Amino acid sequence: MRRFKGLSVYIIVAFISMTIGAFAMLGCSALTKQESRAGTLLNDNLNQTTANAQISQGRNTAIVKAVQAVAPAVVGITNKGQARDFFNRKVIVDQGTGSGIIFDTNGYIVTNYHVVARASTIIVSLADGRTLEGKVIGADPITDLAVVKVDAKDLPVAAFGDSDSLMVGEPAIAIGNPLGLELRGSVTSGVISALNRPLDVGERSFKLIQTDAAINPGNSGGALVNADGLVVGINSIKIAVSGVEGLGFAIPINDARPILKSLIENGRVIRPYLAINVMDRRLATRAGYEYPFEKGIYIVNMDPNGSAAKSGLAAGDVILSVAGQEVSTIAELRNVLDSLKVNTEVDIVVQRDNKTQTFKVRLQEMPNN
Repeated sequence: MRRFKGLSVYIIVAFISMTIGAFAMLGCSALTKQESRAGTLLNDNLNQTTANAQISQGRNTAIVKAVQAVAPAVVGITNKGQARDFFNRKVIVDQGTGSGIIFDTNGYIVTNYHVVARASTIIVSLADGRTLEGKVIGADPITDLAVVKVDAKDLPVAAFGDSDSLMVGEPAIAIGNPLGLELRGSVTSGVISALNRPLDVGERSFKLIQTDAAINPGNSGGALVNADGLVVGINSIKIAVSGVEGLGFAIPINDARPILKSLIENGRVIRPYLAINVMDRRLATRAGYEYPFEKGIYIVNMDPNGSAAKSGLAAGDVILSVAGQEVSTIAELRNVLDSLKVNTEVDIVVQRDNKTQTFKVRLQEMPNN
C-alpha cells in the first residue's frame, strides 16, 4: 500500500509539472504573439511615416533650396608652402585654408588671392570628400581674386546671378569653410545689409556688398548666394573688431566676371595706367605735408618714356579730370583708369600755372611686376 501511495505521489507531481510546463509554454507563445504584433504595429507606423515624409514648405525654404543648389560646388582650398625645419631642411607646411566656388565645367574655381598667395601646392577638397591638386592659373592681388583649376570631369557647378539687381534687405546666404576644413560646407544666413559700400584698400576704393551673414576666417573665397540659389558675391573681407558683429563683405559677382575672364585668358588682369606718381590731400596729410590745392591730384614725377610724359603732362601739374570724370583722390583716379581699356585715348584736364589745359593721352599697359 505504501508503494502505491508513492506511485500516486509521483504521478501527481508529474502531472503538476506537466501542467505548469504547458501553462509556461502557453504564456511564452502568447508573449511572442504580443511582441510580434507590437513589432508589426511599429513597422507599420515607420512605413507610414516614411510614406508621408513630404517636407513641409515651412522646412523646405528658399534657403534650403539655395544651399542644395550651390553647396556641392563650394570647395575647400588648402595652401601648402615650403619652410625650413630646425635642421634647415625644406618641409611642406599648411599656410592656411579658405574656400572656393566651381564655376565652370572645365574645373575652374574662383577664390581669393590671399587664399592661394605664395603657395607651392594647392589642395582642393570637394564637397563629395575627394581631394585634388589644383593649379593657380591667374591671380589679381588688387581685387583679391584668383582662379584655380583642377583636372576633373562632371564637377558640380554654381550658377552666377546678377549682383546689380540685389536689394537691401533680401536674404543672403554664405557658404564656406569657417576656421578650416573641419567645418566645411557651413551655411550662415542673413540679409543684404548694404550695396556699393566703399572700402579703401591701398590706393583703390572698392564697392562691396555688405551682409550680416556670419563670415569668418576660412570663408574667404566662398559663395554669397541669393534666395534663388545664384552666386551674387565672393566672400572676401570681414571686419573683426571687439564689440562689432555682423559686418561681412563680398565682391559683387558682376565686378568679378571680367576679372575671372581675364585671369583665365591672360593669367592676370590687363590694366591701363599713366606712368606717373601722384599725391592727393589724404596722402599729403598722412605724410605731414600741406596740400595747397582745393581739388585735383598733384603729379609728383613721371616716367619720361611713359604715355603721359610723351603727351605733354609734366611734374607739378594738378589733374582735375580724366575722360570727363573729375578726380580728387588717387582712388578715384585708379577707378576711372580701371574702367578704361589699354590704348584708349582720353582727355586729361590739368591745372598748370593757374590755368587749365587739356591733353590727349593714349593709355598704356600697366607692367606686370
